[in-house]
Amino acid sequence: MAPSMLTALSIRDVVLIEALDLEFGGGLDVLTGETGAGKSILLDALGLALGGRGDSGLVRHGRPQAVVTATFDAPATVFSLLEDNGLEVEPGEPLIIRRLVKADGGSRAFVNDQPASAGLLRELAGHLVEIHGQHDDRGLINPRGHRALLDIFGRVEPRDTAAAWATLREAEGALAAARAEIETAARDREWLEHAVGELTALAPEPGEEEALADRRRSMQRAEKVASELSAIDDHLEGSDGALSNLRQAARVLERIADAHPTLAEALAAVDRAVTEADLAEESLREARRELAYDERALEEDEARLFELRGMARKHRVQPDDLSALTADLSARLERLDAGEGGIARLEAAVASARAAYDKAADALSARRSEAAGRLDAAVAGELAPLKLDAARFRTAVQQLPRDGWSGSGKDRVEFEIATNPGAPFAPLTKIASGGELSRFILALKVALAEEGGAATMIFDEIDRGVGGAVASAIGDRLSRLATRTQLLVVTHSPQVAARGRTHLLIAKSHDGTVTRTGVRPLDEEERREEIARMLSGATVTDEARAQADRLLEVA
Repeated sequence: MAPSMLTALSIRDVVLIEALDLEFGGGLDVLTGETGAGKSILLDALGLALGGRGDSGLVRHGRPQAVVTATFDAPATVFSLLEDNGLEVEPGEPLIIRRLVKADGGSRAFVNDQPASAGLLRELAGHLVEIHGQHDDRGLINPRGHRALLDIFGRVEPRDTAAAWATLREAEGALAAARAEIETAARDREWLEHAVGELTALAPEPGEEEALADRRRSMQRAEKVASELSAIDDHLEGSDGALSNLRQAARVLERIADAHPTLAEALAAVDRAVTEADLAEESLREARRELAYDERALEEDEARLFELRGMARKHRVQPDDLSALTADLSARLERLDAGEGGIARLEAAVASARAAYDKAADALSARRSEAAGRLDAAVAGELAPLKLDAARFRTAVQQLPRDGWSGSGKDRVEFEIATNPGAPFAPLTKIASGGELSRFILALKVALAEEGGAATMIFDEIDRGVGGAVASAIGDRLSRLATRTQLLVVTHSPQVAARGRTHLLIAKSHDGTVTRTGVRPLDEEERREEIARMLSGATVTDEARAQADRLLEVA
């Protein structure tokens, strides 16, 4: 069973389908029915769930709306995509896509009951289903995926090219940035030279502004107290100062202290006062020394401080950042002076990185060309059995313009065909016949084999216009392909129908007033009868039943 696939399809009121619930398994499911039974309606309904145009003409006559619900076991990449689009779906849960189209116009879409856009459904479809038919423009038809398919087929790994591309882009970015800086610096040279000159002359130091401010404050305080200290000196010192008078009083008291006890007490008090006055005098001398200032030094510090702060305002930085600014502007000027040498080194780095990228990308192109030859041969081996022996297939590997180069290399890859001898090669989309296109897709799918892609593939009337051995070859290849993925095939060929794991019959019924299209799975006997009908037409013969048995036995 495929790791991810379509598990169920529910249709309500789509054209002739009133109500239909189908379940699918892995492998090859075939859908058959008479012409006009409504096989295309089934695919249109699935296409609607996958983001197709919400045309009100799909709504069954007389009903308000059409509803299609498709359920998938989905790969992990789908859940990442849903998360990127803001939808919450737990990995491992069934993915349920529901699309409603109203009869009066307009449509709505839901993913696990959360509103979603039709654009998101189309993006999801690329991970879930490939539909190959006359009007398919996705899957192998779209050249945007051809390079990746070729790389997977050839086991070509562009890792080295991607790394070389990243290095080249980084080197080119550094060169562009250096050129831009030099260009800007060149315009600012005069200003840079002036700024570096005045900053260098100023020679600011980190922390200098705070030190100057502290020293200035100290000297300003000293200036304020200097006159008061002089007045104190006049009171304490000198022949008429308080200290001199206290000493004289002490000498007199010493001579008369014996005359009375209280005089001795007075002498002791005066001695203490002299001692305290001496201490005060010493403290004043210490304070005078510490508060001493040089008026000229104060002026110089103030001038330096104002200059630092003025320069900081000019350059819109803090004074302590002036030193770093000097170094930065000096470096810019040096880079400008040495710019040509620096540019030359960066140019050499770009040239080296470009050479490395060219080497890696050219080697990648060579591996792709070799893989393209093997893929062409593999597809060619599938064409004749599918009645495409006159056609030719090639994988065109062409170099992109330089602005298209990337980490994936320099190449544009597209699958091309020529359907008739002598006809020019053209893209797959130029094939006129839908059946022919489907067989080409089948051949390519078989050749690619391991490329993966969507887990569910739908082929719409791949066997149109062929029969016999060609139809058998188509059936054989579909059966082989179905061992790796889920296939749904709408077919008119009994050889293809006999290969199916399950067989669904699409039939139209009338009750006199209403026409309905229904689908039902066939059991073994019903399946034998349907294949016999496909072999013989309206009247089923015993010979047709015998031939049906042989086809089923071979399958």
